[in-house]
Amino acid sequence: MSNLLPNPTPRNDAWKTQSYIIGAAAGLLFGLISAYMYTRAAYDNGQPQDGSNRVQTGDVIGLGLAALAMVRQIAEMGKGPEPKRGKKR
Repeated sequence: MSNLLPNPTPRNDAWKTQSYIIGAAAGLLFGLISAYMYTRAAYDNGQPQDGSNRVQTGDVIGLGLAALAMVRQIAEMGKGPEPKRGKKR
């Protein structure tokens, strides 16, 4: 009777862990480079006396939309190539 039950095959989820680690490292590196370039540009343009640098709301919204578009493109890469659409036989 036990031979009638489906035998679960062990799944290899190592690629998921590797994807998470690579994604986290890339995000960290991207964030550090972005913060460095932001502070460098603020310093080159004359650092404010009170130490704060106001960012325009429109700039933040634009960055958020650009980040959302980048995440969407990365998610689309995970789907793989679409099958070619041809004539049905």
